[in-house]
Amino acid sequence: MSQNILELKNINKSFGAAKVLKDVSFELQPAEVHALVGGNGAGKSTLMKIMTGVYTKDSGEIIINGEHKEIHNTNDAKANGIAMIFQEMSLVPTLSIMENIFLGNELKKGAFRDVAAMKKRTREVLEELGLDLNPDTRVSELSVGLTQMVEIAKAVSKDVQILIFDEPSAALSDQETARLFEIIRQLKDKGVSMVYISHRMNEILEICDRVSILRDGQNVITEETANLTMEKIVAYMLGDANSGHQFEWIPRDYDKKGSDVLEVKNLKINEKLDDISFSLKKGEILGFAGLMGSGRTEIMETLFGIRRPEKGEILVGGQKVHSKSPAEAVKNGFGLVPENRRREGLVLIHSVRENAILPVSTRYTKNKIFNDDRRINQVVTDNIQDLGVKTSDMNQEIGLLSGGNQQKIVIAKWLNSDPRILMFDEPTAGVDIGAKGEIIKIIRKYADEGGSVLFASSEIAEMLAICDRIITLFDGKITGEFRREDISTEEELQNAIQRK
Repeated sequence: MSQNILELKNINKSFGAAKVLKDVSFELQPAEVHALVGGNGAGKSTLMKIMTGVYTKDSGEIIINGEHKEIHNTNDAKANGIAMIFQEMSLVPTLSIMENIFLGNELKKGAFRDVAAMKKRTREVLEELGLDLNPDTRVSELSVGLTQMVEIAKAVSKDVQILIFDEPSAALSDQETARLFEIIRQLKDKGVSMVYISHRMNEILEICDRVSILRDGQNVITEETANLTMEKIVAYMLGDANSGHQFEWIPRDYDKKGSDVLEVKNLKINEKLDDISFSLKKGEILGFAGLMGSGRTEIMETLFGIRRPEKGEILVGGQKVHSKSPAEAVKNGFGLVPENRRREGLVLIHSVRENAILPVSTRYTKNKIFNDDRRINQVVTDNIQDLGVKTSDMNQEIGLLSGGNQQKIVIAKWLNSDPRILMFDEPTAGVDIGAKGEIIKIIRKYADEGGSVLFASSEIAEMLAICDRIITLFDGKITGEFRREDISTEEELQNAIQRK
């Protein structure tokens, strides 16, 4: 009898001529949290979809609790106690918690639904997870974090043995992530085995027992987390011994005594966000550090004309500006790479080409009527080459690209508008570690060429890698300002963020 609850042996999978998995093996032990990491296209999602019955393997073995199994579909996976919590949640918002948990598996008394029994079981599962929720509450009324907890409750209600998390913290606040980790530890204590997929190295090092790394559809290494560092994981993922240094801070030269490109004076956005004042120099990268809900996004949205301030002044190049819409903000020299690229940054059913020129399409016309295709094609070709976008061609639908390549096109879109001030709100969320490093280089290059940057990220390592100066926010108030050279450790900045 195998000591592993799950073994995948020599799994192969191809899509047409593209071989995505090449003799990949993976083992999961009882009550283990096992990280599966790799760059976009490494094969980790394909491997998990084979385990959950979304795809079928071309060859190889699946062994569960010592027995050879065939998983042809999602029902086979459920029958073997396997469930997955997807990054884009699958609950029906208009239904209650109870209705979602039992959707498609309703308990019945005779010919009718046994609502009392389902409600009782829902309460039991929620209590097991320490969740004080009413089973009748509609999912649409829940926060993102609580919605994810209900996803987990739904899986637990079906006596799950193996639970797979796909980027579970991508949309969670720090407090919600901490609660998620508490629940993962509870499930582990109850004997549930978990696979944890994330691009956030600090989370993997905190919550996981072992790490398996894939690169180009092949196993690279499986190792105890205690024996790894972020730098080692990155080097294995990218196949470059020096790649772990991409998050090292590089001191930058810019005119610290020059005039301000941007001045924000006594800005009041709402009752919570008040008396916000700061300035930004040409070529400077200024970071906003704070917990989720501290006000980082709201400040950027106000500068970009999405929100209207109640009072205060915004000056660009010494001139007062009043951006009543994003279109006016663009004319005033702003660009915004938003927190949610899929919903706010891109038109997913349109091509790479169409997205890249979206804010400046009127510039590329002949006689103000027809598109100047030659100029447009040259601009987009330059974007793809300069930013290292991986795409079959510029006419490929952008929704088919990886998260990192989508984000590069969002950045290209705003670079094409020649902004004086480019704002980045969580620019590396949901992208792999290689793409994160590339995006940091793109931002540095823009600033080195004289652009000014406002940068917000939940990842302390990124803030320290890229920012020249950092402003801390807590509950809508500016609580501190630091020059990067005065911060020696991540803990120092983390403590400053949490200080009222």
